[in-house]
Amino acid sequence: MPGSSSSHHVSRRAALALGLGAAASVTLPGPRAAAAASAVGGERLGRSGVQVASGAPRLPKLAAKAWLVADHDSGDVLASYAAHRALPPASTLKMLFADTVLPKFGRASVHRVTAADLAGIPYGSSLVGVQAGTSYTVEQLWQGVFLRSGNDAVHVLASMNGGVGETVRQMQARAKDLQANDTHVVSPDGFDHKGQVSSAYDLTLFARAGLKNDDFRGYCATKTADFPAGGKKTFQIQNTDRLLTGQGVASYRGLIGVKNGYTSHAGNTFTGAATRGGRTLLVTVMHPASGYEAVYRETAALLDWGFAAADKADPVGTLVTPLSEQPKGAAAAKPRAGAAGAGAAGAPVAASATSHTDDWAFGGSAAVAVLAGGGLLALRRERERERPGGRRRRQG
Repeated sequence: MPGSSSSHHVSRRAALALGLGAAASVTLPGPRAAAAASAVGGERLGRSGVQVASGAPRLPKLAAKAWLVADHDSGDVLASYAAHRALPPASTLKMLFADTVLPKFGRASVHRVTAADLAGIPYGSSLVGVQAGTSYTVEQLWQGVFLRSGNDAVHVLASMNGGVGETVRQMQARAKDLQANDTHVVSPDGFDHKGQVSSAYDLTLFARAGLKNDDFRGYCATKTADFPAGGKKTFQIQNTDRLLTGQGVASYRGLIGVKNGYTSHAGNTFTGAATRGGRTLLVTVMHPASGYEAVYRETAALLDWGFAAADKADPVGTLVTPLSEQPKGAAAAKPRAGAAGAGAAGAPVAASATSHTDDWAFGGSAAVAVLAGGGLLALRRERERERPGGRRRRQG
């Protein structure tokens, strides 16, 4: 059905299949309204345009295609723009990889890398310098992931975890548990694989979940580390998070991580977390219009705004609780007071706000049927960055 239609009709057969008796047709709302109503975290997060409470401080000027500001502890979303827009995530997807795989191996465990461990790394990938025949601790491999965004370290850890395919399956399952329904995982490295997407909302969920793990929090806050170079030699690696190191832009006071990303297709993405005055905020910025430092400047500006607005802005939504952490009956819980437009905190939602907004389906996980007043409301559901003028697809 065309996405531009203002109304949709259900055939008699479909209506009967849905238990509506002899009703021949039912008028449905447009897909945009249904998508917003079913948005994970609250209806306002599914709307187009900037979402912020009236009376809040003025937002900074931003050029990103999507962004979100949230309180880490309460889960309150203070402001957003295109929160559920599906976009290539680049290496910020490594947050989900770490949240999924990091707890499985002790940091002191040692692995001797084989050539098979390094197979299938995409050409143009960011690399930390893992060598076949050299032994690494798990801690060193994760430092390679977090500090240098090394796809070689990612592939070794994925191999240790049963292989890339199995790791992708586990990551997708973890995303489902987190209710990160905008995310489709093709590979754990975050490279420009066809169909691999996430959203500002989902990336923020990944960061919030990951930061519960002390090792995750420690790795993403590490500025430099010594990395094996073969034999007894090492070389120093530096974190590519510029708000953490102050390289190219001013470091951000109170920053505790978490992950940046870049590919020539995805552009720059970043999710950052910072603590000031006992409050921790999460900010995700995806795809600023231009400039490598823009993603960091916009993140810093949104963090500044968030700390200024935290006690003045009513939430426009919420970061939901993972399904595995919900008590029984949580799906029937009422929305939290003050969460304007937000659904029940942590309540399962049938579909994300941005996945196939022009499609309509009955049954399955992509749709919810609601009977109200005799009518049917169908709710449809990075090696270094590319140099200026460069032609190769790069990741950072």
